[in-house]
Amino acid sequence: MALRLGHSGKFYYSVCTQLSRFSTTRFWCSDLDTNLESGYQNTPNPSLPSVQTSQDAELVSKILLEHHNPFHTMESSLQLSGITVSSDLVHQVLIRLKNVSKIALGFFIWAKEQASYCHDVSAYNLTIDVLGKVRQFDVAWQLIVEMDQQKLKPTSLTFGILIRRLIAAGLTRQAIRAFDDMECFIDRAADQDDFCNLLDTLCKYGYVKVATEIFNKRKHRFEPNSKYYTVLIYGWCKINRIQMAERFFREMLDRGIEANVVTYNVLLNGICRRSSLHPDDRFERTIRAAENLLDEMSRRGIEPDVTSYSIVLHVYSRAHKPVLSLDKLKFMKEKGICPTVATYTSVIKCLCSCGRLEDAEELLHEMGHNGVSPSAATYNCFFKEFRGRKDTENALKLYRKMKSESPFMPSMQTYNILVGMFVKLNRMEIVQEIWDDMKASGAGPDLDTYTLLIHGLCEKKKWKVACQLFVEMIERGFLPQKVTFETLYRGLIQSDMLRTWRRLKKKLEEESITFGSEFQQYHFNPYRR
Repeated sequence: MALRLGHSGKFYYSVCTQLSRFSTTRFWCSDLDTNLESGYQNTPNPSLPSVQTSQDAELVSKILLEHHNPFHTMESSLQLSGITVSSDLVHQVLIRLKNVSKIALGFFIWAKEQASYCHDVSAYNLTIDVLGKVRQFDVAWQLIVEMDQQKLKPTSLTFGILIRRLIAAGLTRQAIRAFDDMECFIDRAADQDDFCNLLDTLCKYGYVKVATEIFNKRKHRFEPNSKYYTVLIYGWCKINRIQMAERFFREMLDRGIEANVVTYNVLLNGICRRSSLHPDDRFERTIRAAENLLDEMSRRGIEPDVTSYSIVLHVYSRAHKPVLSLDKLKFMKEKGICPTVATYTSVIKCLCSCGRLEDAEELLHEMGHNGVSPSAATYNCFFKEFRGRKDTENALKLYRKMKSESPFMPSMQTYNILVGMFVKLNRMEIVQEIWDDMKASGAGPDLDTYTLLIHGLCEKKKWKVACQLFVEMIERGFLPQKVTFETLYRGLIQSDMLRTWRRLKKKLEEESITFGSEFQQYHFNPYRR
């Protein structure tokens, strides 16, 4: 779409240039996908620190968010608060600032300059992860070099974080180079687990062809095993190349490498999850293929587990077969197989999509009775159905029940479903409640949430609030999508609000200059407008 921008042409061009660089690939993962992925990643690896209760971290995070631009007010505020900087505090603050890269980096720099404190490896890892999320890879590499110069050796986890973010950004060549350069920093050769993590990350983000190429090239160095083949089978299934997945499966068996239940489940998932189920003859063909694979498992002495049955249940769910779903669930229980949260979620999703909300609610109560806690994905099945029915009362009732009773916090997908629903229905007071809850929980907002809300506000012609959120979004380190920029610009011009557009443009340019001066010591890509 061509827009007549007049004197704003350069401004628009620089935004589009940056947007193309900062676009990210997003994947929504179900409970069942998570179970499959964790199945072939049973090697214990060190991980990033997790969020812990900390009043000091909450206070510091609040101060930073209130004084985020420019950073010069931050130092005096932190000193006045009387908080002593420690490793645990820095970790918890960085975790809480994971969605606001500019604030997180500013805090990291400030903490590094404090007396009697030195960053540890985890602080660097957390910051590299935050920077990688917004594609600031030059700064991430600077931090790795800085760690090495300070005799604080980067670990394989440090490079695993960088590699994952590079691959997520589509930079597979750079990711492989980072893997090769890793040995220079960690003072040891990459091992089987490091190579498996590289293949796994490539496959998860849809680059199985790259993963297969590097696997074939490096077979002589990394002896093929069941884990490598399982990862590659998963990758080919993910892009719906089932014949290639089956070829690697047969190659594994021909090499004398025994398949386990996880390998079979990955292949079964590929057969079931990516196939077309309509008309009914395709559904029946898929079920026959699944049953044949389950029979082969039994012949080899491998008993199907709860994940195996959950995969088949998901086929019934996708085909909108509520009766078959409930029958299969009953069959599992009779065999003594206890359903998991993924199993229940598949059946509940089927019941909700078929309009059988009462049956779905009964199953939700059964989960609690059996000690299985519903996940955010379970609740999302109900929220999507409520959204389709425009049932705000029950959606809000379930949301508040979820907050008070469920051990699982709402996910970003939950928040985005609800924000999109209530904005469309012009229930801004509820949007504000959800927005405040989301910020308080530390889950978001993320790029998708800002985009949803800004677009919804533009549809309702609430230009002032849309402009405020647009500026806030950029100040928090999120680059708007091209369509968001165009929608806001076009709406303001058509509403004869050229002066508002000029004020917004001036504000963004001032913010860009301020931001550039704050991070001179790092090669941070400026957020040009």
